[in-house]
Amino acid sequence: MHFTSERRLDDGVLEREFTLGEIPGILWTPGSASSSAPAPLILIGHPGGLHRMRPRLAARARHSAADGFAAATIELPGSGDRPRSAAAEQARADLHRALEAGEPVGEEIVDRLVLPLVDKAVPEWRTTLDALLSLPEIDGPVGYSGGVISIGVRLAVVEPRISAAVLFAGSFVPRTIFEEARQVTIPLHVLLQWDDEGNDRQAALDLFDAFGAKEKTLHANMGGHTGVPQFAGDAAAQFFTRHLR
Repeated sequence: MHFTSERRLDDGVLEREFTLGEIPGILWTPGSASSSAPAPLILIGHPGGLHRMRPRLAARARHSAADGFAAATIELPGSGDRPRSAAAEQARADLHRALEAGEPVGEEIVDRLVLPLVDKAVPEWRTTLDALLSLPEIDGPVGYSGGVISIGVRLAVVEPRISAAVLFAGSFVPRTIFEEARQVTIPLHVLLQWDDEGNDRQAALDLFDAFGAKEKTLHANMGGHTGVPQFAGDAAAQFFTRHLR
């Protein structure tokens, strides 16, 4: 892990950009992390486009830092300045064509779009986690928050160092991910925007039902994709405080 920039934010949070091979990312640590016990870690997911998403990601990270957590994010494969995949671009074009025509989006398109992303992103997250946990200012337990829900499901299945997850319901989910969801046993807090026109509400409910976790909470709120109320974010923060302390 190579740190490429560093700055201290006005609330004392240390923000550092890094690269790990071809993977760019950002790490935020609480102002007190270097002088006290190592901070537990929250991995912050997003839908891709790290530069575009940065203000929202930084706000989430600073909220986590106020609760004593370090937070980190990485750019998704094929997003931002990372090389594009011709197959993914074609699948995305096929998806948009179906949506514009008012046609149902077939499972074959969803599989071509989502599964290669999951297959590449999850090992990158795990490699990043190896590097982050080697830093003296960071320790477990580890949580995962937000992002592409299919990535979160796969990570929750294969990464034993993740103790709890906050997942953002929505986006297209391949059928195989529904099967993997039955293997998820860590505590889950799932956020669902009830009126998000870009997401299939019933699919989100079916996925929540499929999770094998004994402790799983669905936090549904009225409103569209960007209308998540503050109290919903506060509830997610409280969830991590309960499970990562």
